[in-house]
Amino acid sequence: RIDLSGPPRDTFSAIGSPQVLIHLAWGGLPNYSSLHHFETELPLQYRFIKQLLASGLPNLVVAGTCFEYGNVCGALTEELEAMPSNPYGLAKDTLRRQLGFVKQEHQFALTWARLFYVHGEGQAATSLLPQLQSAVARGDKRFAMSGGEQLRDFLPVTEAAGYLVDLALNQRDHGIVNVCSGRPVSVRRQVEQWIERNSWSIDLELGRYPYPDYEPMAFWGDRRKLDACLGPA
Repeated sequence: RIDLSGPPRDTFSAIGSPQVLIHLAWGGLPNYSSLHHFETELPLQYRFIKQLLASGLPNLVVAGTCFEYGNVCGALTEELEAMPSNPYGLAKDTLRRQLGFVKQEHQFALTWARLFYVHGEGQAATSLLPQLQSAVARGDKRFAMSGGEQLRDFLPVTEAAGYLVDLALNQRDHGIVNVCSGRPVSVRRQVEQWIERNSWSIDLELGRYPYPDYEPMAFWGDRRKLDACLGPA
């Protein structure tokens, strides 16, 4: 355990001088619109990672976000220019760009794993699936949500974790990689599938809430690069 606001002088040795680091740490979520992301979190995480790289960390995998792409609809490929439209996406993309300059001073392999809509155990209570689970547990008859027509790329957390581990064990300089399913699914259909799979008895109250203003209506990841990275070397 390390306090990122005051890490030890030799953090690299303190964490066992690893051959690869999977960086998932990020506070302030899921409030994507908070200025905390670039005012506090970005410099904190940059200093921590920079210290490790300067001490000899050879391989780094960082969890990025699909929000780095900004308000772009359709299938998102890694070649698209990042145009983040919320503070969280901006902070993450800025960290990626900073690490690009660090590579001019220190030699290391970087994989920037842009996560899409990961769901499962450990999610914030305010996320869609935990809210649905809580409504079922309370015995609610109806689950209030948006119209549900947004197209998203949903990925179970266990599957996403497996991809991150495989990318880390490759110990190669993959650059940006979408960690996604590659399949667009409407939010309404995804919620219906969760209800069906768990045999829950609850109806949907569609249109109760407006669509989020920090994301486009329809976007999903192109996973061809992910498949190539996980294939034979």
